[in-house]
Amino acid sequence: MVATSSWRQVGIGLVLPAVIIALWQAVAQLGWVNPQVLPSPLAVAEKWVAYLLPLQPYDPAAGSWLHWAVSGELITDSLSSLYRVLLGFLIGGGLALPLGLAMGMSPRVYDWFNVLVQMVRPVPPIAYIPLSMLWFGLGNPPAVFLIALGAFFPVLMNTIAGVRQVDGIYIRAARNLGASGFTMFTRVILPAAVPYILSGVRIGIGTAFIVVIVAEMVAVNNGLGFRILEAREYFWSDKIIAGMITIGLIGLAIDVGMNKLNNYLLRWHRGLEN
Repeated sequence: MVATSSWRQVGIGLVLPAVIIALWQAVAQLGWVNPQVLPSPLAVAEKWVAYLLPLQPYDPAAGSWLHWAVSGELITDSLSSLYRVLLGFLIGGGLALPLGLAMGMSPRVYDWFNVLVQMVRPVPPIAYIPLSMLWFGLGNPPAVFLIALGAFFPVLMNTIAGVRQVDGIYIRAARNLGASGFTMFTRVILPAAVPYILSGVRIGIGTAFIVVIVAEMVAVNNGLGFRILEAREYFWSDKIIAGMITIGLIGLAIDVGMNKLNNYLLRWHRGLEN
């Protein structure tokens, strides 16, 4: 029954994209838009396949006019972007989680850090691009720095909110039962804050993926962001859209994975026990 419901949700979710693609193809087929500006879905699909499996010309050694060979360009770009996202998120989230727990639990720590956090938080990571290149040069270090910065604040703010939103009844009950500070933290505060923390993680990963695309356009020579910028220079609209679709598919896969992880870790919540 659960599997049937999941497939039904997937089917419903695919209806709107299918309608949009059909309308897009119809508009392109009727010639209402310049194909250089907006290529048809079929042209984008062909470019996406070529991005993954480019068709090679006649090779005498192979003894055939055409043969398929995996270039690995799309795979390499996707893996490069994912590597930067995961590394930057682990650094940013790893720093944000303990600080958020400390700021949420201790008013003194909150007072020490809150002003600085609220001053830095509104500055978008993109604004740090010139400084990151001056500090770290080119390549992965500036991109990872920007991603870590983008992932830091969603995790931090949600962790603080989660700790501060713990129901006082639970805390008073634990104190009346003689719970120590460590037990209070591990058995009451942290479990109650986990839903907020996981929401911050989900938002942070999404932000990290947005930042990596921008960072790759200025600081590195591979990745999905770099490839989109390269396609723009040559006015390859179909390859630009193919890269965007790849980003969307990876983002969807990450979000689905995070949703399943949330459901697993929060299965003790009401409505998720099964």
